[in-house]
Amino acid sequence: MAVVFAFHLDRVLGLNRSLPAVLRTFHSDILPYRYISGTPRPVLWWDPDIQHLADRDNDQNSVPLSWVQYQKLLHAHCGSEADLRSLPCVGVHHSEWGRLALFDFLLQVNDRLDRYCCGFTPDPTEVCVENLLHAKCGNTKDLLLVHILVRKADPSRLVFIDNAGRPQQSTDNLNFRLIEGIDEFPEKAVSVLQSGCLESLLLRSLYTDREFWDSQGGVSGLRPLIHVMEQRGKILLQHIRDRKLQLKRDL
Repeated sequence: MAVVFAFHLDRVLGLNRSLPAVLRTFHSDILPYRYISGTPRPVLWWDPDIQHLADRDNDQNSVPLSWVQYQKLLHAHCGSEADLRSLPCVGVHHSEWGRLALFDFLLQVNDRLDRYCCGFTPDPTEVCVENLLHAKCGNTKDLLLVHILVRKADPSRLVFIDNAGRPQQSTDNLNFRLIEGIDEFPEKAVSVLQSGCLESLLLRSLYTDREFWDSQGGVSGLRPLIHVMEQRGKILLQHIRDRKLQLKRDL
């Protein structure tokens, strides 16, 4: 259900990179019981144009990218100071990474830029700990990014998938590795965070999906989650001010 909330956050912030998601209850007899048990389930728009690598072990990426390569391409400013097709660039415009980092920081999505949970203290039951990924954090060269996806028709822009995030992540254990190396953020999204209108904008947007709205208890049920986003937004704004980072206007 959190992926539905993430979709609305994406649109309210003006990022427009997540696949559309709604919450629906299914009744068709052709579906397995778990889909028709009466519990609403998220439905995501399937985009056949998303580019996947041919490698079966790495097909959740459009490009193979390590943490070290990622930091190098951030420094190169691909698309403005460096050609998108020249190394270390991978064809994605520099401003896209600021969009992704802002989105992932607010939601605390680690399974993209930090699948190894290196930027926060994970619970022992976390998949990254149980699968021994967290143990690799000491060797930066071994760290890979995942779910870095683009469309074949528009390979310079990212597509955000698997956006459930971590709504329960405490403020004193936020993953700042998600914004490491980012020197500019999208101006529109930052202006929404600065405006103090995030709650009203999200409530208005979420109300359009009445099944999701009702399943979460309406305003009273959604406010705690929205307040978490507001608190993380304030922390991100302070980070931007402290480091005097640039804001990028969408052209």
